[in-house]
Amino acid sequence: MRGVSQRRELARRPTVRLTELGFGASQGGNLHRVTTDDEFTAAVDTAWQGGVRYFDTAPHYGLGLSERRLGAALRHRPREEYVVSTKVGRLLVPSPEDAHRRDAEGFDVPATHRRVWDFSRDGVLRSVEASLDRTGLDRLDIAYLHDPDHHWEQAVSQAVPALIELRDQGVVGAIGAGMNQSAMLARFVQETDIDVVMCAGRYTLLEQGAADDLLPAAEGRGVGVVIAGVYNSGLLSRDRPPADASYNYQQAPPELIERARRIAEVCETYGVTLPQAALAYVRRHPAVISTVVGVRNGTQMAEALRRSAAAVPDELWAALASAGLLAPPTTG
Repeated sequence: MRGVSQRRELARRPTVRLTELGFGASQGGNLHRVTTDDEFTAAVDTAWQGGVRYFDTAPHYGLGLSERRLGAALRHRPREEYVVSTKVGRLLVPSPEDAHRRDAEGFDVPATHRRVWDFSRDGVLRSVEASLDRTGLDRLDIAYLHDPDHHWEQAVSQAVPALIELRDQGVVGAIGAGMNQSAMLARFVQETDIDVVMCAGRYTLLEQGAADDLLPAAEGRGVGVVIAGVYNSGLLSRDRPPADASYNYQQAPPELIERARRIAEVCETYGVTLPQAALAYVRRHPAVISTVVGVRNGTQMAEALRRSAAAVPDELWAALASAGLLAPPTTG
């Protein structure tokens, strides 16, 4: 499909090359509800058949379930053909006394472990070792600091140097940070020796805050940007947003739903759906190297592939800007 399998290399780590569309494996950790092994395997198979070669996971997703499933689904694939990213900062500590309970952080799994924030050098080394064990991989292509919002000092003084060590040793191909904000990501780009960042929800068709800080910084320093949360956790995921649409993992405010509906109306006049436009918009910025979309099964993955391959005319962006629904384009 057009553009999906196109790869872009990290300027700082040219051997790490990401496909334009990436596979988000959070739902493989039973996000919100159970995903079966067969459903997840079908999602990975469909992604592979469609040309996707970048897969993102994390220990946080289902207390390691997502990592285990992803590793199993990729095990028979040629290792040199795909890129896997995972994350550090939340250690999984056994909690057998809670095994009869369900996880309280949004994943439908037994609470056999608890998450412990740890951006220390030792914590990073232990986290990477555990992720390699769960995935069965010999190396990680990308390791992101996972949501270090309240841990800046330890992340900069211990976690980043530890990841640099692992990068120098070849255990990790590239290092970065993944967050739901852009301001601190911009600081990581400007003040540390990272290669890539994952920004969730702050550069979308609905909001472009990252265009003011993160994206210029990343472009200037040659740091790749992966965009996640392109649908703002649901609000932009349907052709016409429903009244109960979610935004930032909560019920969307009425004014945002109305804004998204107005964007959808303009898109329709150009023969484009809202989700298609959401994917196409973020790819236009030169700093963006990949867009990760979370999927649960083969059907959802096939839909993501179709959306990503849709032709979106440049005139749409000017029309949205004229309607006051999008900032005037500065790139592309």
